[in-house]
Amino acid sequence: MITMTREQARRFILSKQGLLGNYRFAGKEGAYRYIRQAGCIQYDPVDVCGKNAELTLQSRVRGFTKQMLADLLYKDRLLVDYTDKELSIWPSEDWPYFSSYREMSKKHGAGFPGIPELEEQAVAYIRENGPVSSDTLPVQGKVFWHSSMHWSGNRHGTSPAARSVLEQLYTDGVLLIHHKSGSRKFYDLADKYLSRDLLEAENPCSDETEFREWRIKRRIGAVGLLWNRRSDAFLGIEMTAEQRDAAFEKLESEGAILKTAVEGIRFPLYFPAEDLPLAEAVLADDVDLRPRLEFLAPLDPMLWDRKLIEAIWDYRYSWEIYTPAEKRRFGYYVLPMVYGEKPAGRIEAAADRKTETLVVKNIWFEPGIRRTKKLNAAVDAAIRRLAKFNDCSSITK
Repeated sequence: MITMTREQARRFILSKQGLLGNYRFAGKEGAYRYIRQAGCIQYDPVDVCGKNAELTLQSRVRGFTKQMLADLLYKDRLLVDYTDKELSIWPSEDWPYFSSYREMSKKHGAGFPGIPELEEQAVAYIRENGPVSSDTLPVQGKVFWHSSMHWSGNRHGTSPAARSVLEQLYTDGVLLIHHKSGSRKFYDLADKYLSRDLLEAENPCSDETEFREWRIKRRIGAVGLLWNRRSDAFLGIEMTAEQRDAAFEKLESEGAILKTAVEGIRFPLYFPAEDLPLAEAVLADDVDLRPRLEFLAPLDPMLWDRKLIEAIWDYRYSWEIYTPAEKRRFGYYVLPMVYGEKPAGRIEAAADRKTETLVVKNIWFEPGIRRTKKLNAAVDAAIRRLAKFNDCSSITK
């Protein structure tokens, strides 16, 4: 077992994330490389100063623009929007791994009255007319759904037939998101954009147990270091504690993940075996420690297990977007701020797109953080980058 100090664990995670030292990722190719490294990044439609997926990349990828992610998704088709950790963005090359999920979806939909007929009607229309949204697909009526339907977010009720059939076909893998207009999704047939070889490829996992192990290892790599505990980092992976224990045990026995003991942390942490060179470099003090100041997304992969972040950094972060205003400690859409090897505070900023102004509502620094000229200059530079990222020509504090 490798032993690390908490300082070394911090350096390992930040270096793996590309948040310490010089930028490891640059441009559109760098954005793609980071998503391949993380496996998936979460999508959330809320856009206060950039959507969650865009902010995740903005903090790591030099010169990143929102159009780069749109191109990777809807022009290059190297990425897809699909379920994983909630609704996520992940590499198209991983499509075969989720075949069992799609097959389960198809079986579920086929047994629901009215859906198969609507699917046939919708596919024929889309093949002839191209991309559609729930507003433009000429399928009338409503569908009654219940809580066991995977595309239902509620317990029971009715849903417009057009929306229901599009979501069913999307979950089945028959449709892809062609593009988005704001939060509205437009769908088209997957076989227009993904190769037949990819669509018909066999699942690399022989069963659901292997699929679970593959996903767990991928989530460990996304965070950097992760423990075998109940964790939001495993959202979307249906498993019992016993199944999780078995997966960790097998991955470790096969050498796919390695264990490390971190001082002051009761539970062992794990990292993918391919990151051993990074662990060795950290232990040998051979990593780039030049500080950068970055604003992280609320659902950033590094923050997926907030108890772990608190254990390693003594930093507490809660996304208060769904917290009633009178109960918020900070604000509606607050971004964690990382400077060098530790979280330095948080910022609440909003892009006023009508006036092209980035409004900095508040900045909170962590206790013990010294407000030096160097730190203030780094904060100002990061704010200017955030303004440019949001096409804002002015900044108001």
